[in-house]
Amino acid sequence: MVSRLVDVTPVVPADQLVAQMVPPSMFDDVSFESYIPDPAEPSQAAAVKACREFAEGVVTRRSPKKGLFGRRPKSVEGAGIYLDGGFGVGKTHLLTSIYHTCPEPKAFGTFVELTHVVGALGFNRAVEELSGHSVLCIDEFELDDPGDTMLVSRLLAELTTAGVSVAATSNTLPEQLGEGRFAAKDFMREIRKMSGIFESIRVDGPDYRHRNLPPAPDPMSEAELEADAGADPGATLDDFDALCGHLATLHPSKYNRLVDGVTRVCLRDVAPLPDQAIALRLVVLADRLYDAGIPVRNSGEKLDAIFTEEMIAGGYRKKYLRATSRLLALSRFETVGG
Repeated sequence: MVSRLVDVTPVVPADQLVAQMVPPSMFDDVSFESYIPDPAEPSQAAAVKACREFAEGVVTRRSPKKGLFGRRPKSVEGAGIYLDGGFGVGKTHLLTSIYHTCPEPKAFGTFVELTHVVGALGFNRAVEELSGHSVLCIDEFELDDPGDTMLVSRLLAELTTAGVSVAATSNTLPEQLGEGRFAAKDFMREIRKMSGIFESIRVDGPDYRHRNLPPAPDPMSEAELEADAGADPGATLDDFDALCGHLATLHPSKYNRLVDGVTRVCLRDVAPLPDQAIALRLVVLADRLYDAGIPVRNSGEKLDAIFTEEMIAGGYRKKYLRATSRLLALSRFETVGG
């Protein structure tokens, strides 16, 4: 019998929430050396240089030093770097390379993951857990929710004062590159208490996930989907509506544990989502599936029809288009990590 995600209720102890903040497994082997800049996009080579220097600065800053009369000097304020650019230009590759270069303890997560961790731990506990880190890497810093943005801004102000360096990326879309420069300004304004330590780096280029890729694949028939799920011992098969309902019962910080060990996710009767709350939960699940490189198969509507035109035209446009891009990429995966 094929397993179902709706039957899984993961438990993540509070003291493990920060410990699980690491880069997606697909980035385990990336480095500055493995990032190949596009010769047609000089900003990419410049970004590699800036990120490498930033990481080396973190290492130097965290190196044990003796002050006058053998005393340890006072903690040095953390540095900051912000990578601004479109999807698929290698920002996460560079961010992960920074993470791999910096000393332990360190943490890596998306902006959404970070807000979920702070929500689960409480602000003071989150500051306590992260304040001894050499670096906090935040992928896809988002500015579409003022409350979340100011919460994280306050957190980063506390952490940088404690000596934690911060590296962040934006989630600007390729067709909004002009707006991306304003996104960088918005970022600086929102974290104005720290703006003096952040260096904004532009990373230009086309989305590599969209290069020579076909449109959304046609959905499978019910029989094909069941056969596909049955052929993979690690696959799950869920009714799309039931899975969306199950996600509402779980804190989003648990979604990565929800798909832990899964090798393929099969969704029956995919359909456009009825409201924003469900859609935003699915965005988080899509991120976790993409991080783990888990293929997605479906019946019903095409995967690019999940988020309605009204949703795409609204304030969470960037999130929905990112999720669609990732789901389409996963629909073409043949094996985990493919």
